[in-house]
Amino acid sequence: MGSSTKNMICFARDNLAYLGPLRSDLNAPEDFSGFERDVKRFLKKNPKIIAYDLHPEYQSTKYALALPSTYCLLPIQHHHAHIASCMADNGLKNQKVIGVAFDGTGLGLNNTLWGAEFLVCDYKNFQRKAHLREIPLLGGEKAILEPMRVAAVWLYLLYKDRFLNLDINFVKSIDRKKWGLLKKIYSIRFNSPLSSSIGRLFDAVASLVFAKYQVNFEAELAIMLEKTAVSCILNPTKGYNFRIIRKAEEYMIDPLLVFKEIVSDLRCKEAQEIIAYRFHLTVAQMIKKVCSVLRRENRINKVALSGGVFQNKLLLRMSSDLLYKEGFEVFTHKELSCNDSGISLGQALIANFRS
Repeated sequence: MGSSTKNMICFARDNLAYLGPLRSDLNAPEDFSGFERDVKRFLKKNPKIIAYDLHPEYQSTKYALALPSTYCLLPIQHHHAHIASCMADNGLKNQKVIGVAFDGTGLGLNNTLWGAEFLVCDYKNFQRKAHLREIPLLGGEKAILEPMRVAAVWLYLLYKDRFLNLDINFVKSIDRKKWGLLKKIYSIRFNSPLSSSIGRLFDAVASLVFAKYQVNFEAELAIMLEKTAVSCILNPTKGYNFRIIRKAEEYMIDPLLVFKEIVSDLRCKEAQEIIAYRFHLTVAQMIKKVCSVLRRENRINKVALSGGVFQNKLLLRMSSDLLYKEGFEVFTHKELSCNDSGISLGQALIANFRS
């Protein structure tokens, strides 16, 4: 049934998978009507299993759950579907890979919003082995439209209220009264779901670097950050520092030092393109270091990269290059996009191997 945005449904039988047309946003009536027509057409082929995303608010999920009970309904975790899609796109058989799923959001098994996930998985099962540090999104969806909320939380974690004294443009223009309200929301965790999304990390860094508080469309600041990084002539070879912390059976990537060093660069009037480039390099180094740890522990040398954040060509190239240099086999999308339009194929593969 695919995702709720960039939706493409998939019907799989034998060794063929048929993908429907792209529907940008199922919350839009016109797109949902098209989606409904596509689904009804495929339902005439009498599928045995209906696979759908875990997120209860996705329109594709709501539609699946409203179908007659004669169908076998199977929920599929969003990021597992991303990696399965990349595996299928490369013709991989049912084998273990290290899956790096980087995107804006997807509901995790622990009911938090995932988005920077390192999985050890095959088509049937997955284990979440590492992720970005989770932070609350103040105001929920509002934090996506106002990325300053995410940046402010990271600065508050670093400096507490002292961050308001930092001599950088981002802080100078913050509405103190508004921050006071956001701080209250933070303290009582009201409407502030936890998120480990790399998309939100890009938003926060870009908001900090460009002192831009609001966006007009999805990934606006991430695109701005990539374009700025690409314009960098010097191409620094050193990223920012970060920590990888072992927590029970998982690793957590803590980027607090990244923010500390970016603030230092901003205070020293470092060029925006240098900061943007170093941040991209840092994220690529996170991928390389975590994958190296997981290879050592799990004896897996194949890495699959998927999720909408890898539409960032600079990040994809940097990450692939670092992994290749470490001797990894790297798989990226070929026929399908790495964004949500491809996850229906992943859902179909997972459903097949679980049936």
